[in-house]
Amino acid sequence: MPPKQTTHAGWRHSMIVEGTKDQPTVTPAGERVSSRISGVVIRRATSHEDERGELCEVFNPAWQFDTDPLVYVYQTSIRPGKIKGWVYHKLQDDRLFVSRGSLKIVLFDPREGSPTKGMINEIHLSERNRALVRIPRLVLHAVQNIGTDEALFINMPTTPYDHLNPDKYRIPINSKSIPYTFTSGSGW
Repeated sequence: MPPKQTTHAGWRHSMIVEGTKDQPTVTPAGERVSSRISGVVIRRATSHEDERGELCEVFNPAWQFDTDPLVYVYQTSIRPGKIKGWVYHKLQDDRLFVSRGSLKIVLFDPREGSPTKGMINEIHLSERNRALVRIPRLVLHAVQNIGTDEALFINMPTTPYDHLNPDKYRIPINSKSIPYTFTSGSGW
């Protein structure tokens, strides 16, 4: 049976018979519907703007975001379309803050005994949607620049970098052991 034909505001088009209905991703209050990987914490940032520019707080112990002290800070850049990861740490948690550009942070939980073992999270952040993200040790993560300009993020790991014995383990980006594929194509 052919699709029904309708007109709307002078346009003639076919009614779509098949399609996949979108599922809710946020509540009416803007809260995320799906779960986060166990131990992942996100604190949205607020920018304060005036005629001189803007100020955005990155980390404040008073927030009680994390009980670990601030012991080491570094900034990373990612060129458009590039990906850094997959990486994980055995001793430290990462605390990432996106300061410029548009980034997709992808997390995979391979931890035995974790209530979210096997879960994938995608977190999209930018200078218009800044946040501080805590990534627990052993959770694999990769960061992709999905914008058109160089992107910057700050990391405040829970332990200082050990130049003689780095706590960083790498897995190839196309590893079959991680059920995620990075794409550069457009979405819906």
